[in-house]
Amino acid sequence: MIVARNKKAFFDYEILEQLEAGISLFGSEVKALRKARVNLKDSFVKIIKAEAFLFGMHISYLDTTNPYYKPNEKRDRKLLLHKKQIDKLFGQVSLQGLSIVPLKIYFNHKNKAKVEIALVKGKNLHDKRESIKKKILDKEALASFKNYYKG
Repeated sequence: MIVARNKKAFFDYEILEQLEAGISLFGSEVKALRKARVNLKDSFVKIIKAEAFLFGMHISYLDTTNPYYKPNEKRDRKLLLHKKQIDKLFGQVSLQGLSIVPLKIYFNHKNKAKVEIALVKGKNLHDKRESIKKKILDKEALASFKNYYKG
């Protein structure tokens, strides 16, 4: 069950490699995720001291949360990855100047919260224009197919 997608990442970046990671959350944050109270828009992954952290992900707390315990909504959250995966990502980020961003957050078949992160390269302005043109052409083609099969 997909909870949230980072649509801006698909537009701003060229995705090179995707990877699934677990995420360390508090109980109230998991409940908020189930209600889709999450925003991945300006979030990114940074590797600090051989550990991966997710910065900028906003999980708003629920109204039913204990009033004495209001977690920080934009706190950095630790990603659960194998050491080899972290080393590989760190090497590619440091040598090639790439970035790591989350693409989507979801619950897997075992009901565990997972984040799909991707190794990305920034797009130029002309690449963004091409993706907009492609999107418009796809919409027009889909509309013409609908009209063709209706009539």
